[in-house]
Amino acid sequence: MHEPQTSPTRTPKPRLTTALVALMAITTGLCAGGNYFNQPLLATIATHLRISEGTAGVTVTLAQASYGLGLLLLVPLGDLVEKRRLTVGLLLLSAFGQALCGFAPNAGVLMVGTAIAGFFSVAAQVLVPFAAELAEPGTSGRAVGTVMSGLLIGVLLGRSVSGLLAPLGGWQFAYRLAAAAMVLTAFALWRMLPTSPRSDRRSYGQVLASLPRLLAEYPRLATRSAMGGLTFAGMSVLFATMAFLLHSRFGMTELEIGLVGFAAVAGALLASFVGRLADRGLTLPTTFVGLVVMLATWALVYVGEIRLIWFLVAMVLLDVALQAVHISNQAIVFALDPASRARINSVYMTSYFVGGAMGSALGLWFWQSGGWVAVCWLGTALTGVALLVALRDARLSATPAN
Repeated sequence: MHEPQTSPTRTPKPRLTTALVALMAITTGLCAGGNYFNQPLLATIATHLRISEGTAGVTVTLAQASYGLGLLLLVPLGDLVEKRRLTVGLLLLSAFGQALCGFAPNAGVLMVGTAIAGFFSVAAQVLVPFAAELAEPGTSGRAVGTVMSGLLIGVLLGRSVSGLLAPLGGWQFAYRLAAAAMVLTAFALWRMLPTSPRSDRRSYGQVLASLPRLLAEYPRLATRSAMGGLTFAGMSVLFATMAFLLHSRFGMTELEIGLVGFAAVAGALLASFVGRLADRGLTLPTTFVGLVVMLATWALVYVGEIRLIWFLVAMVLLDVALQAVHISNQAIVFALDPASRARINSVYMTSYFVGGAMGSALGLWFWQSGGWVAVCWLGTALTGVALLVALRDARLSATPAN
């Protein structure tokens, strides 16, 4: 006589509570924001460390390039390593990099600290797909949008708060505060995050080797990654050069340049709303609206050299448009293969921040060789190419296999 078979007990899915979402958003903001502390401080860093503006500007490209390298090499570990342990470890290592910057006696130590902080700050990009994984069905777009709001606000505050704090404790003060805050949030995450089993049994080398195959398997991952990289490149062109424009044209201090960064908060606050649109299936029209607004706004950026008010309006519009495209991109690529979200996010965000590093480097070069007019033409060209890629993506979206 056979014993009756019992179905295996399923472990209930951990709840993504409001408190946990808030903590994840704060953490992503700290991680990403620390990579932008240098942008309003470039002129001050150059003076204090007795280096050229061009050398100081290298820290912008270095932060984004090291972040992009971390996205490629570390984020795929989210499919191999328990996510809570991975996130906390990366966060503590990033805090060490911020501390190095906060006590850097020379440009060399600042560069090393910037690279370490940027490389390990990809803890933020482990948390974003983790939020989608923990969310209830039909709410993943909202969850991702909320966590991304924290990341984006962190980026804006990073560009702004470092300038605001400089008169209080010097240009290194923001780095020191960030290091301490990261240690505290790492402890809180260890207490609140649920454990998660690894979703991929392959080796680390096999997982890295699978990344290019994802682009071939999912054509919309390729188009959306290209779109993300191009649009963030365009935005990075502006952020890498605005401190020089505002200082030379309008005589602004680092405190005033920091305040200018708050003009783009509207874009960060829009992320959660765009996530709700994604849950309703409106990603394609949201993408096109964002790209068209971004393309048209570069004319305002050009006028911003003459009138500061137009520069501020342009910053708001560009950041709103960027987030419309970015959150739509993430909603689409995360839905391609839920079991491979960490690797998909690695591919997408690597493209995104490689684009940012490219935009920063090109922006500095165009600024030095052609001034503000050249910067505006570069931003316009990058956005125009992104719009062409979006047309290709729209055709792919009509094919069910994609």
